[in-house]
Amino acid sequence: MVSVVIPVYNEEAYIGKCLKSLMNQEEQPDEIIVVNNNSTDRTEEIVKRYPVTIVVEKKKGIIPARNKGFNLAKGDIIARTDGDTIVPPDWIKKIKKSFADEKLMALSGPANYYPLPDAVQMKNWQTIAVLKSFKKVLGHDCLFGPNMAIRKSIWEKVKNDVCLDDAEVHEDIDLAIHIAPFGKIRFDKNMIVSSSWRRWKKLESYFEYPYRGVKSVGRHKKMNIKKDGKEFFQKLVTRYFL
Repeated sequence: MVSVVIPVYNEEAYIGKCLKSLMNQEEQPDEIIVVNNNSTDRTEEIVKRYPVTIVVEKKKGIIPARNKGFNLAKGDIIARTDGDTIVPPDWIKKIKKSFADEKLMALSGPANYYPLPDAVQMKNWQTIAVLKSFKKVLGHDCLFGPNMAIRKSIWEKVKNDVCLDDAEVHEDIDLAIHIAPFGKIRFDKNMIVSSSWRRWKKLESYFEYPYRGVKSVGRHKKMNIKKDGKEFFQKLVTRYFL
């Protein structure tokens, strides 16, 4: 059983396309939970047109909204995406196939960005390049929020330990750090979704994601960073982020 969780905040321009992509899956998810994080636009009105569950999380932030959805999910696999993301028709099918591996605890993949043409997508470099860097530091694959899935059983193990401050961590990297000690995380570069380009229009986005990612690693460096030539990174984290 696969549950899909979608945290949303003011996604009226995008959420319809996201939900349509989930309705058009080759293998349907068993439930879709949309977590409304205090939207002030027509997001909830649009969501109500679809056969999904809508819940409200009053505490502002992607982490409280994600946690609300994950806690309510009934499936043994929890998939997550964003309200401005379009998933391919075989997304659920690929997720189910991947989790046939009993050792797999979490799965993720990259995004391309619309309305950018394919010629300038550069093989999804925004997500792949950043997550490859963190993999080298942590020694395991990381997760990318708009395109990921985890076992419900592993969520039950880590939900009381994950960090809760959106300003201090990237929720997806932090979640991967907490999951890694329990089993395998796999980043599948061929499991690609399409997300809105809106966040990458701003120059600060190219610094903000790595910055909070480094802070995420820094908070857990004693537990996760291996002593295999990462001393420089450890000093950098300690000096600037701790």
